[in-house]
Amino acid sequence: MRHSLHQSHAEDNLLTRLDPRVKLLSGVALLMMVISSRGMLFPLFVGGISLTLCLAMGIRLRLLAVRFAEPLFIAVMIVLLKLFFVGHEPLFSLQLAGFDLVGHRDGLREGLLIAGRIGGAVALVAVVGFATPFTELMAALTWLRVPQGFIEVSLFAWRYLFVLFDDAQVVYAAQKNRLGYVGYRQGLRSFGTLTGALVIKAFDNSQQITTAMVQRGYDGKLPLLKHKPFRTSEVTGSLVVIMAMALLWKL
Repeated sequence: MRHSLHQSHAEDNLLTRLDPRVKLLSGVALLMMVISSRGMLFPLFVGGISLTLCLAMGIRLRLLAVRFAEPLFIAVMIVLLKLFFVGHEPLFSLQLAGFDLVGHRDGLREGLLIAGRIGGAVALVAVVGFATPFTELMAALTWLRVPQGFIEVSLFAWRYLFVLFDDAQVVYAAQKNRLGYVGYRQGLRSFGTLTGALVIKAFDNSQQITTAMVQRGYDGKLPLLKHKPFRTSEVTGSLVVIMAMALLWKL
């Protein structure tokens, strides 16, 4: 489980070796096209290509399912809300628990459009995330002049998330061995204890880490990766892809 949390799952390939700044800028450009698309075909096309790239990089289907579970749930809820509560063109009607629900054709179209945008955007972000180590992504954001405070907080949160996860596994295993999750009430009580222990552990770790970093000369600035000059082939290839996608976006 630790490995599945710990960033790069992608095998070494052309996309993973691409300059993170190029991947980030290309991803932002495509994301804007997906969000502003007036039809559903373009977001689905981008989402299909992104999923194909994820599979080509060796990403497991189970991991993809976990990443897409929450966005897909939100998309389904939006489609249902638009179908039954938005629109003026009746499509069908049904009775549920004494209530008359009317599905609307125009509401369904709006819901599917939003769902398509969600799917395409999430798939696009996923492929960029899988193909780019977190530290390189933060370095690319620094190059884009993102505030330094945001970069440092993100790096600290990413680093010590795994420390807290390991601590949570230890406490959970101890509780489970002592039958701490037998029954609904006992499970809730044990989960509350686990949460409180993690909060106290995080506070203690923050004090210890701050003291250790100050003793080692930390002055509030984290050293980040230094970028190499842009490669003409990478920039040219990215521009060609973006222009081709822009033509499809206009159709």
